[in-house]
Amino acid sequence: MTTVLMEKLNTGDVIEVRTHDDVMTVLVLLATDDFVVLDPCDDSTPFVMQREELVEYRKFDAT
Repeated sequence: MTTVLMEKLNTGDVIEVRTHDDVMTVLVLLATDDFVVLDPCDDSTPFVMQREELVEYRKFDAT
């Protein structure tokens, strides 16, 4: 598995985002030009972020 920085996000991507003091791996449930719906896959509620709020993330690429 490799990681790619700042690639275009698509529905179904798995990314790692930085929180206030940690990192979180999330599944992209829906990606539009303006917003993304992210599921942390930890039994908590998915959340919505503006795409511009995702300043830095790592996208996992299984190839």
